[in-house]
Amino acid sequence: MSTDPLLELLRRKARFTHKELADLLSMEPAAVSRRLEEWEKDGTIRGYHAVIDPEIAGDTAVSAFIEVKVTPERGGGFDRLAMRIARFDQVLSCYLASGGYDLMVVVEGSDLREVARFVSEKLSTLEGVLSTATHFRLKTYKENGFIFERDVTTERLAVAP
Repeated sequence: MSTDPLLELLRRKARFTHKELADLLSMEPAAVSRRLEEWEKDGTIRGYHAVIDPEIAGDTAVSAFIEVKVTPERGGGFDRLAMRIARFDQVLSCYLASGGYDLMVVVEGSDLREVARFVSEKLSTLEGVLSTATHFRLKTYKENGFIFERDVTTERLAVAP
């Protein structure tokens, strides 16, 4: 969590107007605008995006989480190979992780075959990649703080003695 209340509000809802943010934080709108402009310029804020429910939007893309084990480079660690992987168009996110693997890579493709081709032809063939394990996203329950709750009605069954 950020220590700056303005960044926290933006993280939760990027569509606040500058006036709404100013009112919530007891600031002047011009001061909010200046801070946001500075953060966009220095890279603190990398962008804004919408969280879209693929089922409602009719998006048939396939997403996968790929665990990648790599050999760290002398003097560079994981950074150079991780950045090389991150630059592929199919890669949505790439994280250095702890545990049984080194990188967690989130990819998207039009279908299972496209994701499989990416893994077998591009990712696995990179020098320094030791192994991969691919996990396909089946359903989203929560993404970036937003719960994907559908109206679910459950009826209780009668209890008999």
